[in-house]
Amino acid sequence: IENLHDVFPGNETKLGMSRGVPEPKLTAVDAMIDKLTGAIFVFQLVVVIVLGIAGNVWKETEAIKINSILISGFVMAHRPKQWYVRYPPEGQWYELLIIPLRFELLCSIMIPISIKVSLDLVKSLYAKFIDWDIEMYDPESGTSSHAANTAISEDLGQVEYILTDKTGTLTENRMIFRRCCISGIFYGNESGDALKDVDLQNAVFTGSPDVIRFLSIMAICNTVVPTKSKSGTISYKAQSQDEDALVNAAAHLHVTLASKSGNIIVINYNGSNIQYELLDTLEFTSDRKRMSVVVRDCQNGKVILMSKGADEAILPYSFPGQHTKIFCEAVEQYAQLGLRTLCLAWRELMEDEYREWSLMFKEANSTLWRLAEVCQRLEHNLEILGVTAIEDHLQDGVPETIEMLRKAGMYFWMLTGDKQSTAIQIALSCNFISPEPKGQLLLIDGKTEDEVFRSLERVLLTMRITTAEHKEVAFVIDGWALEIALKHHRKAFTELAILSRTALCCRVTPSQKAQVLQSSLAMLHGLRYGCWVQLVELLKSCDYRTLAIGDGGNDVRMIQQADIGVGISGREGLQAARAADYSIGSNINQYFIAEFRFLTRLILVHGRYSYNRTAFLSQYSFYKSLLICFIQILFSFISGVSGTSLFNSVSLMAYNVFYTSIPVMVSVLDKDLSEKTVMQHPQILFYCQAGRLLNPSTFAGWFGRSLYHAIVVFVISMHAYANEKSEMEEVAMVALSGCIWLQAFVVALETNSFTILQHLAIWGNLAAFYIINWILSALPASGMYTIMFRLCRQPTYWLTMLLITVAGMGPVLALKYFRYTYTPSKINILQQAERLGGPILSLGNIEPQSRSFEKEVSPLSITLPKNRNPVYEPLLSDSPNSTRRSLGTVTPFDFFQSSSRLSSNYSRDYKTN
Repeated sequence: IENLHDVFPGNETKLGMSRGVPEPKLTAVDAMIDKLTGAIFVFQLVVVIVLGIAGNVWKETEAIKINSILISGFVMAHRPKQWYVRYPPEGQWYELLIIPLRFELLCSIMIPISIKVSLDLVKSLYAKFIDWDIEMYDPESGTSSHAANTAISEDLGQVEYILTDKTGTLTENRMIFRRCCISGIFYGNESGDALKDVDLQNAVFTGSPDVIRFLSIMAICNTVVPTKSKSGTISYKAQSQDEDALVNAAAHLHVTLASKSGNIIVINYNGSNIQYELLDTLEFTSDRKRMSVVVRDCQNGKVILMSKGADEAILPYSFPGQHTKIFCEAVEQYAQLGLRTLCLAWRELMEDEYREWSLMFKEANSTLWRLAEVCQRLEHNLEILGVTAIEDHLQDGVPETIEMLRKAGMYFWMLTGDKQSTAIQIALSCNFISPEPKGQLLLIDGKTEDEVFRSLERVLLTMRITTAEHKEVAFVIDGWALEIALKHHRKAFTELAILSRTALCCRVTPSQKAQVLQSSLAMLHGLRYGCWVQLVELLKSCDYRTLAIGDGGNDVRMIQQADIGVGISGREGLQAARAADYSIGSNINQYFIAEFRFLTRLILVHGRYSYNRTAFLSQYSFYKSLLICFIQILFSFISGVSGTSLFNSVSLMAYNVFYTSIPVMVSVLDKDLSEKTVMQHPQILFYCQAGRLLNPSTFAGWFGRSLYHAIVVFVISMHAYANEKSEMEEVAMVALSGCIWLQAFVVALETNSFTILQHLAIWGNLAAFYIINWILSALPASGMYTIMFRLCRQPTYWLTMLLITVAGMGPVLALKYFRYTYTPSKINILQQAERLGGPILSLGNIEPQSRSFEKEVSPLSITLPKNRNPVYEPLLSDSPNSTRRSLGTVTPFDFFQSSSRLSSNYSRDYKTN
């Protein structure tokens, strides 16, 4: 079955219910293009209405009067100026719509219909660049990255929040049994490896009852399937890497899970087989946080309950009188080392007790009602045997990756089912948070709504009132408190989420329910799934771009809900990789450890380049359409506002399809900065996150450029060729040639890195324009017969092209020179340093975008607890030196040195939910 990759398990399975229905994703660039398109549409309607009215007024006041004089036979000796106009003296009312409809046809090209096609083509190339990137190839597993969604590459460059799973995403998901505590005795503390601990080996050799019972639970209480090869070697197939580590550790200590045949489990201990009959399995759920099996010892007929699970799901259910303090200390000690802990327990059942319970369990199991309650009836009065500690190594490059992304202005959220201490240690090792005194970690906890509210108030006050000493502030919250905060204190929690650069969610519980859209999913799978969905929706509601990354089936819904989903094909399967927009290590035939470090290159290189290129392509598409449309509008003023087109339909079609599309398509190869520079200075991603390259301000610049170029082309062309000796087709060709020349230089000016292909596209396209028109001029039926031949033989034509180019590009070049020389951006400075080949000495600070709120939160009344944990809860300063920090202030990056700052008007408003 393991080779059947395309088996559909059904919608009622855990995988099917976790998957959900993916929603269509709209990038920030697409949303901005839609807004700009709407604005241009309104402008188009205004132009059509105004020119339509003007055309009808001109017809009524000028053309009709002149035609009436001619028709009446008066003043026949004097030919009026508008002698060519032949409007009828009177007409039907609906003829008033003719001129507006003509202008509607003329202005229809104002909105470039081809922009979507062009963007789809270049976005497909962006996706291929990701697939072809050898820097994102993992030689160990032989896999490369893959872009499944080709429509959202530019959103990678605008990501601000990264929501990540821990196990299998930040870690290798390769579990190794390191330490254990059995009956209060610690093993593996000195050597760091319990399997090599001599005391534990001696206890197994002498047959210590507690140790053998402990190892037996490790071997039996699981869903592992043992398989024996022809050589007699036993291997294990496990759904969970934790179970695989426990079973292999027990086998290493001579308690081997030999076989499972039906309900018979065979355990081999020092060469002798011990058989158990599996009676019932109480499966692990995210609600119960434990798993139990009921077995019968075939040697003595005793019925035994074996349980394993999280400390809070096992220790509180010990039998009265058992001292569990030593086990609590063991759990805390292992958690401080960043190890994953499980508690093991057992209980011998009376035959009558089991028989009565079994009937209830079968009934509950068949109806799926009260199943957890029935399981609880049996899982009590347990004898705690000990604690296991499993190590899960971080992937290579994870701390460096997170540090670089934090420099790029990323905010991180990590959700894990581990203990709080374990989550904090993992966060410290990953560079999510910094240790004291540089970092400051705040704790949000509580079991009731009032306790969580007070805890949330304290943390918010600490965020607002800080000393002058800068600290990286983060907060940690458990699952129960997170549920209450999302449900009852959503606004305050949203403010906290925006102010804090890092958030850790640990010990998630299953009682969290997602929002209405995901309510059914949350009720079935609990907080682990619904919480992710709610967190993603919370951040998206504040207009932040979110990226979710995970590796398991439980991360699928989160990946689908985020703006960008990145899946990792690791040891938990391919569900996340197949549901994601981008997958890392995407070999669909094998399962490999993921490479979280590739996320840096995916965002900083591919995301940034994609955003820059898409921003230029989209605005250029509007520019070239507005240019030709403005010329048509200007021509209407000297043609009686009649809506007559200066250009023929063939020229307009060729203009959009051939003359202006090919040069800009090769902009997908343009790089404003080298990949090395981008990776060395991740802070420049701020320009993409803030939307500096595509916004109403930049679009207004392109709009003004198109209007100015249209005036230049029209005025020069008309003055040079608009006389009685020139045909209208000649004037149109001169104006069209001026447009092509200007756009060739515009593309060349906006190109940062030239390649042979780009030179061929820009200048070769200009040459192709003349070749195509020479061919059309040789065809009598083309309507352009001999026009281009005659124009090219005239020195006036080439002087006109030179004058159009100089007049059109001169001011643009002057403005660009002024900007580069006197008000350069940080990117301009980096570009100059690359061209000169020198080091970057001082560039100043990049100012992150401000984070503003609609309302200031009212002052909070704080009740401080008597006993505060000094490790996780900072002391609140009441001294007069304490200062209030603005909610919109974010710590400046350390990348730049000078005092000059880049002003940012870009802000995102918090939306009240």
